[in-house]
Amino acid sequence: MSVSTNDLKNGMTLDMDGVLFTVIEFQHVKPGKGGAFVRTKLRNVMTGAVIDRTLNAGVKVEVAMVEKREMQYLYADGDHYVFMDNQSYDQHTVPGSVVGDLSRYMTEGQTASVAIHDGTPITIELPAAVVLTVTKTDPGVKGDRVSGALKPATLETGAEVQVPLFIEEGDRVKVDTRSGDYLEREK
Repeated sequence: MSVSTNDLKNGMTLDMDGVLFTVIEFQHVKPGKGGAFVRTKLRNVMTGAVIDRTLNAGVKVEVAMVEKREMQYLYADGDHYVFMDNQSYDQHTVPGSVVGDLSRYMTEGQTASVAIHDGTPITIELPAAVVLTVTKTDPGVKGDRVSGALKPATLETGAEVQVPLFIEEGDRVKVDTRSGDYLEREK
């Protein structure tokens, strides 16, 4: 399916010479001389690299048909991750290269949004924050409650995050899946 560069939208996935790019931002520019053009910032879906590309206004570009499905993470199988479609109950195997660092925040039974292009999973998105259990951290020392001081903690998924000194083993903490930062302790 083709669309004019005048109709671009943020989040749209384009197929440019067989490579998929997601539109991060775009700006229509009408200089005093010459034709109008569209300045875009695009993210390569497979590598995550961001590029700047200038396109002539009104030119047709290919839109990739990408379907997002809610899926439940079932288990890891070697370097692959198995998800189940919440509607059809079909199981999909997603390569570790697609999951990337997000595997550090995935627990069995967790829901994720999986983007599929031509039957192949191309990206996954987790909720912005997840709650995980601290499995290993040094105990806080009485009186050692310096404001803002942090210590390392290992979570149930094996991820390591910096947490405040009052966090103990067994505590459940909310972690930002985009930055890997500690957000708060869950009650």
